[in-house]
Amino acid sequence: MKLTIQTDYALRTLMFLATRSSRAKVGDIAQLFGISVHHVAKVVNLLAREGYIHTTRGVGGGIELAKQPKEIVVGEVIATMEADMHLLSCVGDDDSCVIHAFCKLKGVLAEAERVQREYLDSITLADVVPTRRQLDRVKSPRT
Repeated sequence: MKLTIQTDYALRTLMFLATRSSRAKVGDIAQLFGISVHHVAKVVNLLAREGYIHTTRGVGGGIELAKQPKEIVVGEVIATMEADMHLLSCVGDDDSCVIHAFCKLKGVLAEAERVQREYLDSITLADVVPTRRQLDRVKSPRT
């Protein structure tokens, strides 16, 4: 499985927020990672809708985690952000392949997906978040 850019940005946003004790700005995240503010804002809206972050508008506003990092499961975030996590379409509901009815590869790939999901569901944001110091030393790719 290859994750979409949207999922990548969502995970980076959560990791960034996990290093902050106060609200952050979308622009801070965009600048650090060298990505557009528009893309971060879109991801922030999705994360807020799913309950991973809180957003506050106005002066003194910003974004912050809605849960503790140890309560945010990486596998759940990925499943929320990804429309299709199958290695091949036939592993899902697609039976358009002519050998679908007797193909053994489908079962192998389904098991690989299960193992992958099980592993990702055992990892929390707390397990992967860098330290604030590490992030503060990063130089944006755009500078």
